[in-house]
Amino acid sequence: MKCRICKKEDLVKFLDLGFTPPADGFLTVKELDEPEVHYPLEVFICQECSLVQLGYVVPPEILFQKDYPYESSMTQTGKQHFYGFARKVVADFSLEPRDLVVDIGSNVGVLLQGFKNEGVRVLGVEPAKNISMIAQESGIDTLNEFFNAPAVEHIKRTRGKAKVITASNVFAHVDDLYSFVRNLDSLLTKKGIFIIEAPYLATLLDNLEYDTIYHEHLSYLSIKPLNYLFRKFKMEIFDIQEVGIHGGSLRYFVSRKGDYKISAALRKLITLENKKKLYSLSRLRTFSRDVEKNRADLHWMLQSLKKKSKRIVGVSAPAKGMTLLNYCRIGPEILDFVTEKSTLKIGKFTPGTHIPVLPDSALLRHKPDYALLLAWNFAPEIMRNLKSYQAAGGRFIIPVPRPHIVR
Repeated sequence: MKCRICKKEDLVKFLDLGFTPPADGFLTVKELDEPEVHYPLEVFICQECSLVQLGYVVPPEILFQKDYPYESSMTQTGKQHFYGFARKVVADFSLEPRDLVVDIGSNVGVLLQGFKNEGVRVLGVEPAKNISMIAQESGIDTLNEFFNAPAVEHIKRTRGKAKVITASNVFAHVDDLYSFVRNLDSLLTKKGIFIIEAPYLATLLDNLEYDTIYHEHLSYLSIKPLNYLFRKFKMEIFDIQEVGIHGGSLRYFVSRKGDYKISAALRKLITLENKKKLYSLSRLRTFSRDVEKNRADLHWMLQSLKKKSKRIVGVSAPAKGMTLLNYCRIGPEILDFVTEKSTLKIGKFTPGTHIPVLPDSALLRHKPDYALLLAWNFAPEIMRNLKSYQAAGGRFIIPVPRPHIVR
């Protein structure tokens, strides 16, 4: 096994979440009777460049192209975040109507809708056929392909080069980073900008967000290893922004070397990474022990409630929730069902644990005593939307960083 950034073999495993199926592999009734493939979910750190990464790579054709169920516009919080993202980029870099913005892994096109609202040209690149069709129907021009050399040549030939390329919660999914960055360089205009948005490793460790680890997320990003990567291609991170989405993310601004001034915010965060000893094995092993304790505490809480004949369900079924359910061994013997807003998941069963997925309305219809909030990163909005459940006596359980009942 080689590091996907520095290609060295000096990797050390610090976390093992067992064998799990793909987190977005929701099952139909018919598929419940068929074999379900589980893959190892082990996390390593490279001793050379410090990239934190999965050891096993599930082929992207398995993860992204068959009835992919993730829609990025499911929450109002998410929409507001992406529209604000677009507004800020257009303003900060003085984008004009002729400029092209390309979003890689564009999903249903929420971020691009934000850019379109600001009056610039947009194009999505999305490998999931069902998701790209939804984007097209919403008026977002979308290329149903992976971001590869043929796709880049097609874009340049038909639409020209891009002033801005974005990859929101996508760059961490990429295995062949060298080809990816070469394709970026080919597609960007002179002084073009590449923007990554992704959960930040430091926040993941600080807040015990281990459920954000699943097979789609091959890498857990931070500044030091990304600097190592981009330097190889005469590119550099020139600015950084901290954003609250998904429990704490970073926005990395990347350009060709020397095109933009290095910001004070970037220098400050590099210093903070060193001060926190972010990449030390002792820090990572402490995190692993805390993860094991969280599983034990959560399982004890849920079992205690079941012994009191309390009814418990799950609310929302994001990919992170599937890691939590599988690692913590929470199945239909604990959760009666899981609710969802997404029609792509309703009527199916959770991967690995086989809990039925029902619409959100089932929460009020059945009035369970407790609801385990799996999309804790959107907790305020979800609880606000379901306040009638709380008014009827229901209580929410938030699982991380420590399992607790919302009073």
